[in-house]
Amino acid sequence: PFQSEGGIGASGVYVGRDLFGGSFLYDPWELYRVGVIANPNMVVGGQVGYGKSSLVKTYVWRQQVFGRHAFVVSPKPHEYDPLAAALGTAPVRIAPGSPVRLNPLDGGPGGDDAPEAVQQRREELLLSLAEAAVKRPLQPEETTACGLALSRATRGAGDRPPVLPGVVEALLWPQARDAEEVATSRERLAGDGRQVGLALRRMVTGDLRGMFDGPTTPGVSLEGPLTVLDLSALFDSDALGILMACATAWLQAALARRDGRYRIVVVDEAWAILSSPGIARWLRQSFKLSRSYGAQNVAVVHRLSDLSATGARGSQTVALAEGLLEDTETRVVLNQPHGQLERATTLLGLSDVEAAELPHLPRGRALWKVGGRSFLVDHLVSAAERALIDTDAAMAGRALAGHDEAPRGGGENTGRSSIRRLGGRDSRHGDRLSL
Repeated sequence: PFQSEGGIGASGVYVGRDLFGGSFLYDPWELYRVGVIANPNMVVGGQVGYGKSSLVKTYVWRQQVFGRHAFVVSPKPHEYDPLAAALGTAPVRIAPGSPVRLNPLDGGPGGDDAPEAVQQRREELLLSLAEAAVKRPLQPEETTACGLALSRATRGAGDRPPVLPGVVEALLWPQARDAEEVATSRERLAGDGRQVGLALRRMVTGDLRGMFDGPTTPGVSLEGPLTVLDLSALFDSDALGILMACATAWLQAALARRDGRYRIVVVDEAWAILSSPGIARWLRQSFKLSRSYGAQNVAVVHRLSDLSATGARGSQTVALAEGLLEDTETRVVLNQPHGQLERATTLLGLSDVEAAELPHLPRGRALWKVGGRSFLVDHLVSAAERALIDTDAAMAGRALAGHDEAPRGGGENTGRSSIRRLGGRDSRHGDRLSL
């Protein structure tokens, strides 16, 4: 008892077994309430096949017991389909020509933020998208042109949120009153915003049209227990980061409702959204707003070095991506290859003992860093949950439901050997999590 970790409390969803402290439960809002962590955000990193997706899915599933709703942005095909079906929802598939449009400039239906705050969030997103579209930092003249274009598009929309086509039109064909506001000519203002306007035009009339270039399609609901935005049709697009930012922005707008409900926002394959300095800056700002909106942001990456691979060492992009860790007090690290140890140690402030464990972690076992404390946790999965998380079914040729055999491959859980090492019982013999 004098050498084991005391745990972080007995409130929250069951994750699995702490190798040195019994059952491991986790709830960011409860931990924030008692002062263990200063923000609710989470980063999950792990090699393919070691259980990172399984952990995220079961976490979202188990939080339903407490009434927490979840939003997921995923560029992987059908990744969250079984989980959505189990919760009675259908993924919203976003693709060119699809019948669904989402307006990233929505201010948040029913939100109680002041109009100035809503417009500021819109402008921050627009500048991030513009910087990603032109693939370089914006000049002051371009920033000014974007702000004026957004104001004109907002005025033209009346009581409705502005849309990207209105912004593009205002950038390419500004009005005289816009130019007068900044003491320039209409022609000069048009030149200032031309490159940005042409770059954003790709989302309005180019190959990316038909997804984020109009009012949000009526009937797209955020009221269900899980909203999945499936961007898999664009997984190989060079604009994936921009599109993921648009989808995330639309979801973030719902957080402005402040209806007292806790929500989880999962950004899968977060490396794509961190590849642009502008979008990384916007995402980090969204992380900073999590406390005021009662939301937990979960960024999922393969390796911790993904945060450093977004640009050249010492660049602004890398600084912004790594800065997400400063606003994230829950870091869950599954198996990392030997070549990643040095960077992971630096980013997370790992001890030599912790770093040495990472390449040897079996499937489903993770190092949890919560508020400066460390835990080795085996993620345990019930037989009933396997159908929700098994992304290897097609490869292994096995059924997804109705089987209690020991799990194989894909990192579904730690397997019977890890459970036995911990003195527990195999899920075949009744050690199931009942939901």
